[in-house]
Amino acid sequence: MSQPQPEHPFRFFDNRGKYLLFVTTTSEKQAIAARIGQELTLLEPRPPALRLFDAGMGDGTVLMRVLRHLHRLYPTVPFLVVGKEISLEDVRMSLEKLPDRFHEHPQMVAVVTNMYYFEATGLRPKSSAAAALLNWHEIALEGDSAHAFDAQIQGLQSLLAEGWQTRSSPKTGNPTYVRPSVLVLYRKDQEYVLDRIVPHPGEAEGAYDLVVASQPYRARLPVATKVSYVLEPMVRCLAPGGRMIAIQSTGRDPGMEIIRSVWPEADPFRSPRQALIAALEARMKETLPDLHYAAGDDAQAEFRYHLHILPEELSSTIGSSTLLAAWNAAVYVAQIDDDRLVEALGGGAYLQATEAVLKQHGGLWFLDESFVVHRAPA
Repeated sequence: MSQPQPEHPFRFFDNRGKYLLFVTTTSEKQAIAARIGQELTLLEPRPPALRLFDAGMGDGTVLMRVLRHLHRLYPTVPFLVVGKEISLEDVRMSLEKLPDRFHEHPQMVAVVTNMYYFEATGLRPKSSAAAALLNWHEIALEGDSAHAFDAQIQGLQSLLAEGWQTRSSPKTGNPTYVRPSVLVLYRKDQEYVLDRIVPHPGEAEGAYDLVVASQPYRARLPVATKVSYVLEPMVRCLAPGGRMIAIQSTGRDPGMEIIRSVWPEADPFRSPRQALIAALEARMKETLPDLHYAAGDDAQAEFRYHLHILPEELSSTIGSSTLLAAWNAAVYVAQIDDDRLVEALGGGAYLQATEAVLKQHGGLWFLDESFVVHRAPA
């Protein structure tokens, strides 16, 4: 007997309005990129390329900042960059940021896929049925200017619209792919140098020097689910000497004060980094005993980001646009579903709670935490 389906399946990561407002009104992306930057000098890339896997590109802001930092550290090392992203709009926004990267760092292969975590690292569908539907495109970009690359990437819109079609999971409401798709981009004038790096169907090595797992799962998922479906596939794809950095919200911040002013029982963040590391280590100790786990103390692992607010806004009546941006950031981070939001928006208590927290703290900030899993060198 099938399980009853929710009337409104939860689709947190597919809510465009909340996401875009959150990205533009907070410093989260910059703060995450800065934290990842602390790991980059510790990488030990081996020929023929430095290989990076982004376990959720989003709009590409974090990835592009990381790539700029990597170019400064390794200006002559070829890059293989693989990004997983199910959202067509996020793929479009990410690709729009790539032309400048191709111009500054010519020896780069950029790959985007919509596959599941356990498929995406090796760019290979697990089931034979999905493999038969594999939608693989390799594009060699002509020219040597960011303008030329941008024009060609803009011409890929119909290809993306076809390859990134989704359907909703009947269990979670999250989008899943209709066809597994891979898009490979590189500069044609670098084709000879990049020959060993460009992946081909069924031949991708799937071993990475750096894996970025930034907010890759729903906060409310059980520890076992986060480990088996997300973190385990990520650490299994680490090359010798490779590093995975994982980042997640903590809920120990003024943002949650806003949430609990409206929903006192709210408790979305139940998997601190120590619990995730313990579960991951227990699961991997037999098959990958050369993994090292670093939770770090709070001073090392935690970092803040904030809502952009003009100082003068806090010295008088706070404007409605600022209050709405703060409210949006709080409910986005806490992953409040739309049904509960509709109920709260029926009154004015949520704005009063938001204003009180902003005045109490002189603004609004959030606290993320990170942890690292490192594989021993060969």
